Amino acid sequence: MGAGRVFAYGAAAGLIGDLLLGDPRRGHPVAAFGRAAGAVERVLWRDHRGWGALHTAVCAGGAAALGSVAARAVRTSTVASVALTGAATWAVVGGTSLAREARTVGRALRTGDVEAARARLPHLCGRDPQALDADGMARAVVESVAENTSDAVVGALVWG
Repeated sequence: MGAGRVFAYGAAAGLIGDLLLGDPRRGHPVAAFGRAAGAVERVLWRDHRGWGALHTAVCAGGAAALGSVAARAVRTSTVASVALTGAATWAVVGGTSLAREARTVGRALRTGDVEAARARLPHLCGRDPQALDADGMARAVVESVAENTSDAVVGALVWG
């Protein structure tokens, strides 16, 4: 099977995995990468551009190296290659969790529970919910879903 089909089947499997499972509450691979990047930053941080470049190289290079080693390990098995692509796609796609959070805020706004909407909005975007009325929170939800769909779904698939 060609690489294009492996990607197509794996990406479809990852999207289905996201649809069925969403993001885990604990132990998400992207969160683990964030913790690792934070640990590297604590060791390497200096107020100097070169150290920042080294931090970027270590983090991005480490992720790329891990992906390359994993891809090499499964290259002789089509099923394992599809599974690896599916797992990687599931890890970087966040459409289901994004939609779930948007619906939660939307339900709170629809029922008039502005305080519940304020409590959930930070799970979706970085805006200060105390500074927003119900209409402002609704706009924040729509804008966040639009932006994050581009980043967390479309961009992940394009770059994949």
